[in-house]
Amino acid sequence: MLPFDLPAPMGFKDQPKWNGNEFELGEIRLPILEYSENFIGWSDDLTALHEDSLGSSHPIDVASRKMAIKAVTKYLAANPQSTILEIGCSSGFLLEELANTFPSASITGADVVKEPLYRLHKKLPKLPLLRFDLLSCPLPKESFDIIIMLNVLEHIGDDKLALSNAYKLLKPGGLIVIEVPAGPYLFDSYDRELQHFRRYSSSELLSKLNQAGFKVTQKSHLGFFVFPAFCLIKIINKFTKAKKNKNVVKEKAVNTSSSKLLAYTLSLEQGKFSNLPLPFGIRVLMTAQKPIFI
Repeated sequence: MLPFDLPAPMGFKDQPKWNGNEFELGEIRLPILEYSENFIGWSDDLTALHEDSLGSSHPIDVASRKMAIKAVTKYLAANPQSTILEIGCSSGFLLEELANTFPSASITGADVVKEPLYRLHKKLPKLPLLRFDLLSCPLPKESFDIIIMLNVLEHIGDDKLALSNAYKLLKPGGLIVIEVPAGPYLFDSYDRELQHFRRYSSSELLSKLNQAGFKVTQKSHLGFFVFPAFCLIKIINKFTKAKKNKNVVKEKAVNTSSSKLLAYTLSLEQGKFSNLPLPFGIRVLMTAQKPIFI
């Protein structure tokens, strides 16, 4: 059972109950609880592109998940039975790691896409999955101890409202773990192809988290050592007129996924440099808490 009450989706009168395998709404059984959708900024095709070209083993995504697990581990040391919500769970790679790493926690996945969630339910049938748009969030306030949003906020048009709603979903003292692409000046055709609304500076993300009411407890970057090369490639992309399409995006993703240099430098970051606030990189990383006393 979920440790909070869920509202009934549109068209249903009965309050949903999670029985450990599916949602019960009176006599009706549903694998996924669907509230709303918003395909502005994401699509099933982008999920398929991510799965086909990157899978679960791209070095930077592996590093992202490790950083998230580390932040959650630190928080759960005092409360192993916490409630965790991953917003933008998509293919479920992090969701599966969370379930395996924190068996005592109550873990829920959420996304705006449909087909990937139904595929994910077949893979992880014991985890409740919700489909909703964070901009019109239907869930009760103060439902979760931890919210994780990795590479999600850049796909949301009104990111300030999204952070405000995430703040409302957290219990007092709750933690948000967030990652976004770094470098507003590096926004290029690949970002547009991936339906990014923006890239972020560390100061911008910090400011927006503070405006939402969060207190940032840790900030850093991912991809510090490879950033100069990444930056050069992005700047060249901005000033060339070469045609960009999904095949090109997929090809570049596949090429970097097999890069031993990228894997090594990210491993180095997470080893000797893991406790340092790296000043720049490919992605901005932050953890923040909702104050206990407001």
